[in-house]
Amino acid sequence: MDDLYQIGCIGFIKSIQRFDTNFEVKLSTYSVPYMIGEIKRFLRDDGTIKVSRSLKELNARIRETQKHFLTTKGKELTIEELAKELKVTKEDIALAIESANPVESIEKSVYNSKEDKEIGLVERISTNKDEAEMLTNKMVVKELLDELQTRDKKIIMLRFFKEKTQSEVAKILGINQVQVSRIERRVLASMKIKLMGAS
Repeated sequence: MDDLYQIGCIGFIKSIQRFDTNFEVKLSTYSVPYMIGEIKRFLRDDGTIKVSRSLKELNARIRETQKHFLTTKGKELTIEELAKELKVTKEDIALAIESANPVESIEKSVYNSKEDKEIGLVERISTNKDEAEMLTNKMVVKELLDELQTRDKKIIMLRFFKEKTQSEVAKILGINQVQVSRIERRVLASMKIKLMGAS
């Protein structure tokens, strides 16, 4: 609000500098639209995230189209229908709508009725997981996988990353299910030993 008030004051000062008594109107009649124009320009051009004019214009067209269809048909159009009506892609429609949403600070506090206190947005989106530990685990697993022989690595990747059954893996590699099972046990045991030795 302080920023908007200051911008309004700047608009008022500019209107005084440009005001001409020959207009035969009151200063307020000339100044108010000028001040509103300055505030609108500030909101349009000085947002947290800069949005292109084309996106803003598309968003305005979307709002007008939605308003028209809501008034005449009693319903709003879907993204697909809007894209067809305005002759643009669905991606452009989604981007234009998204660009009009206000930006929320990650530090913004919101009231949590359960805990009867204010918490930050960053706390709300927290996964309650140790991100550093997860990253370390991923790095260690990747390192262990990189040390494996080609076939052993492929079996582990297919089994635990692609979620294939032992029978499916056997078909892919042209071996039998018993061999897959044996290789899998051996490789996992070897990886476990290396992992425990590293910790």
